[in-house]
Amino acid sequence: MKLDGKVALITGSGRGIGKAIAVAFAREGADIVINNTATPTDASATAGEITRLGRRAMVAPADVSSKIEVEKMVAAAVKEMGRIDILVNNAGFTITGPSATLDEGIWRKSLDVMLTGTFFCSQAAGREMIKQKGGCIVNISSAAALGGMPERAAYAAAKAGVLSLTRVLGAEWAVHNIRVNAICPGYIKTDIVASMVARGVFQEADLRHFIPMDKLGTPQDVANLALFLASDDAGYITGQVLVLDGGWTNYIYMEKWLEKAREKTG
Repeated sequence: MKLDGKVALITGSGRGIGKAIAVAFAREGADIVINNTATPTDASATAGEITRLGRRAMVAPADVSSKIEVEKMVAAAVKEMGRIDILVNNAGFTITGPSATLDEGIWRKSLDVMLTGTFFCSQAAGREMIKQKGGCIVNISSAAALGGMPERAAYAAAKAGVLSLTRVLGAEWAVHNIRVNAICPGYIKTDIVASMVARGVFQEADLRHFIPMDKLGTPQDVANLALFLASDDAGYITGQVLVLDGGWTNYIYMEKWLEKAREKTG
């Protein structure tokens, strides 16, 4: 198994992408620390799946934007599990809205959770990894960090910051045998995307027009890439950003968009 005997702390792992990563890691032999700010039921359900796979599971609720809570979470994880070999910074949320009227609280919360939270967790877990003389950090960013997406100012800015942080830590901590990489998912079929479709923010068929592979990704797609980066298979990769989007951000051919525009104008 690729992660046999390892301990992985995964933020936002009660459901969605984080849960898929937690279960995938457990299948490959890792014990899992589940961090979740949603309902306790989600965290318990994830823990149940992990224990049924024969691995240890610990639920560690914490607000990742709080340095104190993060440090307590990491200390508790080390005390109960013995060490932290892998950290996956996945906690986050999606918010859309016109930049001209974007609420200050939303802006600050976005950066606090997705950028500052990623740093606090990396800092606390990184100190343990330095003591252990090795470790791996996988940051979940977004394809939104790679270009200009209207009405995503707070989300895109936070996720873009994660990419710079990834490169800095990848370079700085390589001497400690700590690898730090990031994944930029495109549109993934999660509850968040489903809710955006339900609210009419977009339609799945519209998104597929711009994805060369003509489909949305799945949480398991992200989990598979995270597993690769966390394993020895990626032992010589650090400070890198891997895009997982079905070709979306690479696609500049506009025929499908023009066809849709013509349909709307008649």
